[in-house]
Amino acid sequence: MARAEHDMTTPPLDIDALRAEFPVLARTVHDKPLVYLDSAATAQRPQCVIDATTRFYSEYNANVHRGVHQLSVEASEAFEAAREKVRAGLNAKSEREIVFTRGATEAINLVAQAWARPRLEPGDEIIVSTMEHHSNIVPWQLVCEQTGAVLKPAPINERGELLLDELEALITERTRLIGLVHVSNALGTINPVERVCAMARERGIVTVIDGCQALPHVHVDVQTLGCDFYAFSAHKMYGPTGIGALYGREPLLEAMPPWQGGGEMILRVSFEETTYNELPHKFEAGTPNIAGAIGMGAAFDFLDRIGIDPIAAHEQDLLTYATDRMQAIDGLRILGTAANKGPVISFIVDGAHANDIGTIVDHFGVALRTGHHCAMPVMQFFGVPATARVSFGCYTTRGEIDTFLDALERARTMLA
Repeated sequence: MARAEHDMTTPPLDIDALRAEFPVLARTVHDKPLVYLDSAATAQRPQCVIDATTRFYSEYNANVHRGVHQLSVEASEAFEAAREKVRAGLNAKSEREIVFTRGATEAINLVAQAWARPRLEPGDEIIVSTMEHHSNIVPWQLVCEQTGAVLKPAPINERGELLLDELEALITERTRLIGLVHVSNALGTINPVERVCAMARERGIVTVIDGCQALPHVHVDVQTLGCDFYAFSAHKMYGPTGIGALYGREPLLEAMPPWQGGGEMILRVSFEETTYNELPHKFEAGTPNIAGAIGMGAAFDFLDRIGIDPIAAHEQDLLTYATDRMQAIDGLRILGTAANKGPVISFIVDGAHANDIGTIVDHFGVALRTGHHCAMPVMQFFGVPATARVSFGCYTTRGEIDTFLDALERARTMLA
């Protein structure tokens, strides 16, 4: 199986020093050392992210913007500094293009309700891929119900790869939006996002990219990708939960109405009229997750310090090692064998339910994910109710993969 490309001259990670930055990795589970192979669901947090959020609460906790006292000034500066870190991390043109949200789900819903709903008419079309997370399916279904638009799924092949020609064949003069995951959480497939965005742009079609699984593993440059919107959650990339961001091209955001009303998103309110705030605050109603945003900024700093290239090289080595060993196991089938993959392996074992596998290996200290991974159409395509999934982060080691495989063999023996 081919892997995601990376620079072979990249120096290796100092994995021991890196792991020491993650306090939770020192703990035990069921009297066994923790082996955390569930980073696609949520990554662990380095101490620098924990310290950034703690420092906010312990040293300058205050609401942001408009306050003139010192704590509010410090909080506002740190909050907006985090926005600049996100902008730089995505290579957006302006901080006005970065909207803080609760995560990718809220970001996609924002686009659905503030861009799509006011514009779509009966018979208009939205295309999404069959491998999407539910958060890039359900918001569009809701909009279709609200507007009379039609949702069209683009197919994948047995390797879990997007069929680009068939996606293009689905496009008509009524196609208004294409939603696509950058890296599949269920299969690990890295999609040809730049090609899809170019295809859409030539036809005046708006693109919405779910980048949750991409940011911790590959370079993301929204200007190079050419997307209109890019959504992500910080907790997938070593940041806090409950915070994320939406990148949107400024002309599109400028033309969109706010989708939530309240404080912060206004300039002036009377009973006769409300004047909305400037970008990006127009979309940030209410007191934001200040600590979360600051922690997200620290996560971007962390990734910048470690470097995506060494992380990618390390994770692709792990993916190759684990895939080769798992393919040699009788009765085990990997779902998702795309030529270009991120560090995710979903699998089934003959005669064993995924949940049983997950329960048994947990008693050996191994944390993996079981279920449909919020990607039920993927499970339906492969004809399975659920899979077990291992996913790697920058802190994962070959030794942990060995421990997982030993635990898996014990589970297979017990379930035989």
